[in-house]
Amino acid sequence: MNVLVYTGNGTTTDSIKHTLYSLRTLLSPYYAVIGVDSKVLLNEPWQSKTALLVFPGGADLPFCRQFNGEGNQKFSKFVRQGGKYLGLCAGGYYASARCEFEVGNKELEVSGPRELKFFPGIARGTAFGGFQYKSEAGARSTILDVDEEKLPGCGRTVYNYYNGGGVFVDADQFSNVEVLATYRDHVCVDFGSGKAAAAVVGCSVGKGYAILTGTHPEYTHLLMKKSDSVPDFERVISELRTKENERLAFLRSLLHKFGLKVNDDSLAQPTLTPLHLTSLYPEKLQQLVKSMETNIGYTNGLLKCTTDRFRLSLSAENLQKLDQDFQVPEEAIKQLVVHINSLPDRKDTPFFNLESYYNHLKRFWTRYNHPMGDFGSTLIYGEVLTSTSSLMDKNANLLRLLPHGFTITGTTQVSGKGRGGNVWINPPGVLAVSTVMKLPTSYSERAPIVFIQYLATLAYIEAILRYDESGLYSTIPLRIKWPNDIYILKPEFVEDVSKIPHGEAAYVKVGGILLNTNIFDEQYHMVAGCGLNVNNAAPTTSVNSVISAINEVRAKKGLTGIPPVEMEVVLAGFLYHLERMFNEFKTSGFSPFLDLYYRRWLHTGQIVHIQHQNNIRAKITGITEDWGMLIAQEVDSENNLTGARFELQPDGNSFDMFNGLISKKN
Repeated sequence: MNVLVYTGNGTTTDSIKHTLYSLRTLLSPYYAVIGVDSKVLLNEPWQSKTALLVFPGGADLPFCRQFNGEGNQKFSKFVRQGGKYLGLCAGGYYASARCEFEVGNKELEVSGPRELKFFPGIARGTAFGGFQYKSEAGARSTILDVDEEKLPGCGRTVYNYYNGGGVFVDADQFSNVEVLATYRDHVCVDFGSGKAAAAVVGCSVGKGYAILTGTHPEYTHLLMKKSDSVPDFERVISELRTKENERLAFLRSLLHKFGLKVNDDSLAQPTLTPLHLTSLYPEKLQQLVKSMETNIGYTNGLLKCTTDRFRLSLSAENLQKLDQDFQVPEEAIKQLVVHINSLPDRKDTPFFNLESYYNHLKRFWTRYNHPMGDFGSTLIYGEVLTSTSSLMDKNANLLRLLPHGFTITGTTQVSGKGRGGNVWINPPGVLAVSTVMKLPTSYSERAPIVFIQYLATLAYIEAILRYDESGLYSTIPLRIKWPNDIYILKPEFVEDVSKIPHGEAAYVKVGGILLNTNIFDEQYHMVAGCGLNVNNAAPTTSVNSVISAINEVRAKKGLTGIPPVEMEVVLAGFLYHLERMFNEFKTSGFSPFLDLYYRRWLHTGQIVHIQHQNNIRAKITGITEDWGMLIAQEVDSENNLTGARFELQPDGNSFDMFNGLISKKN
């Protein structure tokens, strides 16, 4: 399930950053915390896969301009049918029946009715004076008194960052509202007849629930920087630093109030670890390092790439100690350890066995009687890194120097990338890998690069189904969801698919592909970022979880179990199959792979509705051989073809398979 955070007009960069950070800290790996814009919320069928909708801080008038009417009707329906809504500061004003902000202040006043009305009264602010847009001038650390009966486990008081939020007037007078926390300090607006001003309220709305705040329980001192123009803000940061554990406990209790599954420990975002650069070919590795030093060069001892800075070392023992204070991962210096003639000590890579990986990579090429290939022969591994894709794709001056097949993999990504700009922290057990693939632009007609994502999904599935020569893995129920997602049968349905309740999807997503493309010197430099849930049970399931379910069935039949797959073997197999497919694709296009693709996908004969064509019913019959577009042919009420045919682009349509829905993106 997803937690959607609105990141469009009206929000601020800081509010988005703090919201995403705190929610990912507490909700990973159980939910994918995703930033979305108004196009997604207005046009995509997001409701059935969303556990929580979040509107962060900023200004609520732009929210109204974006969503009044159709959008707010969607949000209201979502919550009333059982959904959850979290409105933080501006998101709290927005979801009240009326907003009264700085009434009487000609420069700042915003007042008027609001459509959502999750809180049926007035949100009035500012609670404390001094507010200025895009400034910390009115910011403060404020104390909240918490209702421990309604929010057990977080203590009686909590310190929150405050900047411009309101109070919920007469909150204790509404039957569907419970006051979760109140301001301890005196507020400068009329808060009604209660004993204290309501700072955080919970609202029952139909079958759903909304929590609205006047403060910022999502703001952490870790992402705050002192302001030269507001000297006192350093004191605010210091005070919040000493109360961080209480803030996390409070926010955790709010998320528990929604019924979400929350991390019980105070898990901070993992700290980046050294990146280990290794290769089967020492001479080529030396040439690569020399090329980097020559073409990028050092600035203050660092390789300064387009986005990232790297400190090179030829030994793990020579690593320089970096600042141990928290740094935004994208801004932190990355330690790159180059291993020319040997592999890292196993204690430096305890979660990934590089020797085993390289042995299996060579074994795959030998097994099929082929000379050793390029993919994965030179590899960076990091236990904790930002994103295997971004380290290459966002550093153009580095990317153009990397050899064909250069690969990065890691155990934990703290800025994993997905389609639509989605970012998340992936937990251990996800095999995250990105590979550089080069193709002359002159090949584009016979080998359109749109098919690279199709090849990558196929290669990942073949790496599992052809894991070894025993044949035991060939029945693992992995499938492709067009165009580039990997799904697997849920473990609970492995024994008997007939037990699937009506309308419930039997398959769940466990992987996906993201392709980024740059052109240098008339050559495509593609970075294929791929992820697969190999050994993690959350947020959905994994390959090994399904293997365990299969083994329970096999045991009942007196059959031996199938051993779980290992990361190193899956990665080696994936890179082997991907390179073999890519080499054939360059000369023959995608046609040789169509039969295999159809055997592996989920959609043959599926009936769907095409929204932008008056919601007509259509049958999925394949993909086009030229540009990989989805072929959907109209059918009548008896599922007979009418002759009308539609071709849908993989980057321009949202395909919600389990609702039988295809909608064109705007």
